[in-house]
Amino acid sequence: MPTEHQQYSTRNQAQTIRDCAWRHGIRLVRTYSDNAKSGLVTGGRTALQQMIADVDSGAAEFSVILVYDVTRWG
Repeated sequence: MPTEHQQYSTRNQAQTIRDCAWRHGIRLVRTYSDNAKSGLVTGGRTALQQMIADVDSGAAEFSVILVYDVTRWG
């Protein structure tokens, strides 16, 4: 992976989110991750679609969503 793209790896994004949660006293209860999927489109992003469905249905066990960069949502 080119150095300039390493910050966008799913591993680095997850670590950044964990660090942010810890700094703000937020307990992570669920992770939705679409590995190897483009952040430019929502099609085929089953984890993203599940997160939206969980929120819409009221089934979400959380009240905060942390994301590395909102542009990753498509």
